[in-house]
Amino acid sequence: METALTRLVGVRHPLVQTGMGWVAGPRLVSATANAGALGVLASATMTPDRLREAVREVKSRTDQPFGVNLRADAGDAGDRVRIIIDEGVRVASFALAPSRELIAELKEAGVVVVPSVGARRHAEKVAAWGADAVIVQGGEGGGHTGEVATTVLLPQVVDAVRIPVVAAGGFHDGRGLVAALAYGAAGIAMGTRFLLTSDSTVPDAVKARYLAATVEDVTVTRAVDGLPHRMLRSELVDSLERSGRARTLVRAVRRAAGFRRLSGLSWSRLIRDGLATRHGRDLTWSQVLLAANTPMLLRASMVEGRTDLGVMASGQVAGVIEDLPSCAELVTRVMAQAHETLGALPDPGASMPA
Repeated sequence: METALTRLVGVRHPLVQTGMGWVAGPRLVSATANAGALGVLASATMTPDRLREAVREVKSRTDQPFGVNLRADAGDAGDRVRIIIDEGVRVASFALAPSRELIAELKEAGVVVVPSVGARRHAEKVAAWGADAVIVQGGEGGGHTGEVATTVLLPQVVDAVRIPVVAAGGFHDGRGLVAALAYGAAGIAMGTRFLLTSDSTVPDAVKARYLAATVEDVTVTRAVDGLPHRMLRSELVDSLERSGRARTLVRAVRRAAGFRRLSGLSWSRLIRDGLATRHGRDLTWSQVLLAANTPMLLRASMVEGRTDLGVMASGQVAGVIEDLPSCAELVTRVMAQAHETLGALPDPGASMPA
């Protein structure tokens, strides 16, 4: 299925696996790429040296295009951009809007720039700055999210920009792909659906928690870092929502210390990253620290399997996913269902039944 997205990035299918921290590593990304979709490596939880190693590992597993996801507000974003350029990565995606200068640097090197946004005005801004495409995530999506549903946000963005738009938030099958195409999107991006594959390195016990979840078990909370964060409801989430400021601050400092050791970041750098998240928002210092080290809370679940100590970011679609196919099986299934759905649509020229 050829769309503006497939032509832009050189993949066979208009599907994107999003850059999920601690989840979208070389194994998942290469499996996605080999299946004909766009795999995106999550770099925010990696040191620059580990990022370079991970990129090279993906390239050793596949000769297909893939991308790297960056935090635009990270202090070393420029260094990571240079790694992407040096290693010949096809796509750079951003969790927040990158600066005009970063976009220009990447485009000059031939890298396709695809920021993720959650509002029409943000899409208009990055398009004006030269972004090649944009991923627009509605409120159904996992992780940090907004309040506007994909079905409302997507057509707004499609009408507002003249670059390919990829729809995210609430997608898991071929019917969703057809619906997104009907709205004018050039493809769909899926996180939770790719997390729940056999190629994902997330521990089996954690995957079981996702598979057991109902739609009502996926909640939005501000208790983790002060920002709207969609995740599975768990004992930890309940505890954070009940905790007072003092107890939350102690937990935040302890987890921040752990993330600092793991990432090699200095305390000053960690605080700067947290303050970047705080910009324009009324967050307490506990929330600033939690915002800076939320990766540690994700790592506890996604790497160590400790659902009692970590959080499980999740889209609402977790409540309707019931199996763990390989990436190849998933992509084949989604595309087959999309073609089947398209074939079953009534002929526009045919008369409607009475």
